[in-house]
Amino acid sequence: MKQLIASLVFIATLAPAFAMAADHDMHAGHGAMHSDAAQTALVDGLVKKVDKAGGKLTVSHDALPNGMPAMTMAFKVKDASWLDKVKAGQKIRFASDNVNGAMTIVRLELPK
Repeated sequence: MKQLIASLVFIATLAPAFAMAADHDMHAGHGAMHSDAAQTALVDGLVKKVDKAGGKLTVSHDALPNGMPAMTMAFKVKDASWLDKVKAGQKIRFASDNVNGAMTIVRLELPK
């Protein structure tokens, strides 16, 4: 019985350490996901349409790093305020990612 109690005490003292390690691993992977998106190569594009109501930009773009060929397509935008900063016919540089099942512009730069 003493050995069982000693084992339970030992396990109880290690449980918080395992919980912290698991929590750290979960957040570390989440942070890596964000930094990967922020470091994605920028692609040249030309804004064809701004859809403020739909929260989308239609962009004619070069080939994307994910293997998608050059084409014109609609992207959601990570930040709705970007829709006020661009207009049809404007050149942009952007990075995109699949966010919740939709291709989304996650980084946007306006050439100087």
